[in-house]
Amino acid sequence: MWIVVDLVSSHMSSYEHMGYPTKVQLIKRKQSEQFYINFPAAIAQALDFSKAEDVEWTISDKKHLILSRKVVPPDPVDVKKTLRS
Repeated sequence: MWIVVDLVSSHMSSYEHMGYPTKVQLIKRKQSEQFYINFPAAIAQALDFSKAEDVEWTISDKKHLILSRKVVPPDPVDVKKTLRS
C-alpha cells in the first residue's frame, strides 16, 4: 500500500483524489529541527492505521512523497480497483 503526497497542492492521491489540505510544521530546538506532517484522522481511519505503525517515506520528486506500509490490513470487502487515466 502506498500514499502519494502532492507537496504543491496538498492533495493526497492513490487511485482516486481526495483533498485534505495539511500544513507542514517545524519544531526548532537548540541543536536540531524536525518537520512534521500530520494527516487527518479520516484518512488514518479509512486506511486502518494503528498507533505506532511503521511507515517509510520515499521521495518521488520535489512535488511528491510516497508513504509506504510494510504491513497492510486486508480490505473489508473485495472490490476491483480500476486506474483512472
